[in-house]
Amino acid sequence: MNTLAATESTSPRTQVERAYLALRQDIVQGDLPPGEKLRVEHLKDRYEVGAGTLREALSLLVSDALVTAEGQRGFRVATASLADLEDVTRLRVMLETEALRQSIRLGTAAWAHDLTRAYEALATVERHHPRPYPPEWETLNQHFHAALIAADPSNWTRHFLDILYRHAARYRYVALRLAHVPHPPRDVSAEHEALYHAAVQRREARAALVLEDHVRATLDVLRTSGHFTP
Repeated sequence: MNTLAATESTSPRTQVERAYLALRQDIVQGDLPPGEKLRVEHLKDRYEVGAGTLREALSLLVSDALVTAEGQRGFRVATASLADLEDVTRLRVMLETEALRQSIRLGTAAWAHDLTRAYEALATVERHHPRPYPPEWETLNQHFHAALIAADPSNWTRHFLDILYRHAARYRYVALRLAHVPHPPRDVSAEHEALYHAAVQRREARAALVLEDHVRATLDVLRTSGHFTP
């Protein structure tokens, strides 16, 4: 659970942003589970902000489709389902593989350098920590995926992929909690290594195929687990 040390010197805008980020993290990690009613009178104490600030933060999460507004009945965490994950995965594959192709075609030496730094930071954690990885892995993983597509000139593509990434992360946390359930073998570190080398070597078609398999892997795990009923 995240708490916010809001003080009198904190601007209202900053308080909204901090509440938004804390709520978003708790939703993505599953601390606020899918479908849960978000009661402002309870959450304002949990996140140490006023009711108005919390409502603004929740409205931002509605824009991200992580929260749903129920008219006069308040807010609720967006539901999760296999069909939703299939849709998120399909869109992510379509947008992210094309963005990666564009980055490989247009990326400068600086892009390759930044990609290498992002990969090495992620690989260091994966080499020295057995799964489940420590909390900082999620941030490093996101930075790596962002670095892969950083040379794509489309701001809209990166914006939508940022939203889709967080929705995919919700399901990734579900998959991590199902570690005891048999599922197709997966070596995430090897997937990242193959993806990095294909991208930095400018092997466009290979990189796109590796990325597609990598993105689809969480869907394969949850589909096999039977966690979500049809």
